[in-house]
Amino acid sequence: MTAPADADADLAGLLREVRACTVCAPLLADGPRPVVQIGAAARLLIIGQAPGARVHASGIPWNDPSGDRLRDWTGLSRETFYDPAQVALMPMGFCYPGTGASGDLPPRPECAPLWHKRLLAHLPAARLTLLVGSHALKYYARQGLGLPASRVALADFVRDSSPFGPAVRVLPHPSWRSGTWIRRHPWFEAERVPDLRAALAAQLQTD
Repeated sequence: MTAPADADADLAGLLREVRACTVCAPLLADGPRPVVQIGAAARLLIIGQAPGARVHASGIPWNDPSGDRLRDWTGLSRETFYDPAQVALMPMGFCYPGTGASGDLPPRPECAPLWHKRLLAHLPAARLTLLVGSHALKYYARQGLGLPASRVALADFVRDSSPFGPAVRVLPHPSWRSGTWIRRHPWFEAERVPDLRAALAAQLQTD
């Protein structure tokens, strides 16, 4: 699928806006550096949490151990993962939020309402979306399903994401903290990961 030239130009302009955003600058200890990857023909969209310190330093999304684990789960090579014509990478918060008492702070809440809908409008309708982590899941469960956060359990939606329809899959966040979650839910790597790899291979195969 090739996007029309005018659509590419419109998306390029929007991405310049996103990358120049300073809305949260006073609240970011390390300053703003929005990180996003989107091409108008991408048939896979990965909605994550927020850049960590390493991604903030490099400006490359998922360029850290969490990204390594996510690529392992998906079976995608770095070449495919970082090809914007195939894969769009859009976090809930575009900038590194800094650290708190127990690790990185949550994604800034301003980003998704400000940018997500505008960016999604440039992606193909026939895309597969991965909601990675509880922040992405709860936001889109509220937006798409009308569910309050109190009724959204990550494990339930990782096991069965059918309430979103066939074009959405839910994953735990692949940080080192997810190790405990995975040990408590062995079915994830035994059942969901092979299923996910097969779905992505089918989604990204050449037409």
